[in-house]
Amino acid sequence: MATDSPIARVVVCDAGPLIHLDELDSLRLLCDFPSVLVPEVVWAEAERHRPHIFAMPNLPFVRVRPQHPPRPALAALSRLMPLHAGETQALQIAEEQGADLLLTDDTAARLAARELQLSVHGTLGILLRAIRRGQRSTPEMLVLLRAIPERSTLHIKPSLLLEVIAQVERTVG
Repeated sequence: MATDSPIARVVVCDAGPLIHLDELDSLRLLCDFPSVLVPEVVWAEAERHRPHIFAMPNLPFVRVRPQHPPRPALAALSRLMPLHAGETQALQIAEEQGADLLLTDDTAARLAARELQLSVHGTLGILLRAIRRGQRSTPEMLVLLRAIPERSTLHIKPSLLLEVIAQVERTVG
C-alpha cells in the first residue's frame, strides 16, 4: 500500500496526529489527501483538546462511525494491548474502509496496525512527508521539528527527535 503518493486515497486518523499537527499550526499538511476519515470517538477527543480544530475551512475531514462490530483479530488485539476507544475505532474503520494509511502516534496502535497489515504514519511521518511533497521547505521544517518540545504535547524521545533533525539536516548539506 502506498503511503506517500496520491494513491493514498483512504486515510484514517487517530486523535494524536490531529492534536499535534494543530499545536504546530500544520494541520493543513493533511489537505493533499482527498479525505481524512476521523472516527466519531476520535473527533470528540480532538475537539475536547483543541475545540477549534474542525472549524478551519477546507480541511478534508470526514466524521465516520464503524459499520460493523470489530473483527475477531482486532477485538483480540484491543484486549491484549492498551488501546483506547479512539485507537480501537480508528483501527476498525481503517480495516472496514480498506485504508491506505492510518495516522496515529500511539505505540500500541502502531503495533496493532502492523499486526493487521495496515500502513501507518505518525506526526513525524507527516512532517517529513511535507518536505518530500514540497509542502514545506527543509529550513521551515527544521524550525518546526526543533520547536516540537515547546509547542506540542507529542511524546517523543529526545534522542529520536535529534536523530530525525540530523537526518533532515543531512539532506540539506
